Amino acid sequence: MTSHHPILIVDDDRALRTTLSEQLRADNEFTPTEAGTIAEAEAILAKADQRFDAIILDVGLPDGDGRSFCAGLRKSGMKIPIIMLTGSAEEQDVVRGLDSGANDYVAKPFRLAELLARLRAHLRNFESSEDAVLQIGPYTFRPAMKLLHEPIKNRRIRLTDKEAAILKYLYRAGGKSVGRQILLNEVWGYNAAVTTHTLETHVYRLRQKIEPEPNQARLLITEGGGYRLSQEATEPVG
Repeated sequence: MTSHHPILIVDDDRALRTTLSEQLRADNEFTPTEAGTIAEAEAILAKADQRFDAIILDVGLPDGDGRSFCAGLRKSGMKIPIIMLTGSAEEQDVVRGLDSGANDYVAKPFRLAELLARLRAHLRNFESSEDAVLQIGPYTFRPAMKLLHEPIKNRRIRLTDKEAAILKYLYRAGGKSVGRQILLNEVWGYNAAVTTHTLETHVYRLRQKIEPEPNQARLLITEGGGYRLSQEATEPVG
């Protein structure tokens, strides 16, 4: 499985950044990028080809307040999840952090497992929100709107609920093959009346919409008793 979610860690504690980065890389689920100051973070975010799915942001940074930085990011239109880290769990500090636009507020010292669980939860929520935009091959994919847009051809493709759910689940798998029965259960639920033939029919129709040559699939690939999205086809849009 390839790394799926690029995450920006902004914290001046090098040891903490290193530990957190190692944990994020452990399951090849995340690709962390580190910054020790607001200036470094701004330089990274300013790169045209740099996209992130979420930001983990310390409140106390050498060149400014993380809350003010967070508020500035929101004002500029950034919608991705931002989780703030702080040395204080005082209610007033938590409120100030959330008021600045943070999605969550975690006090140090924190348990890594809890932080990762919160990060995953916010990513899932964001992917289901109106603001989520994912990249699948030549298309930008808005799961909440069930819409694919191909900018080069200025072409829009409407998806059914199930087609959008299939794409979203495969996107989350980050290039890993998902077995037919697993995908069937995730999209349709545990419905004994629904068989893998139903899934295969939906995949067939989905390929007719998104593949340049449906009989030679390059985006939605059959593999290992299931399906996966091409590793080159999936990347987030910040």
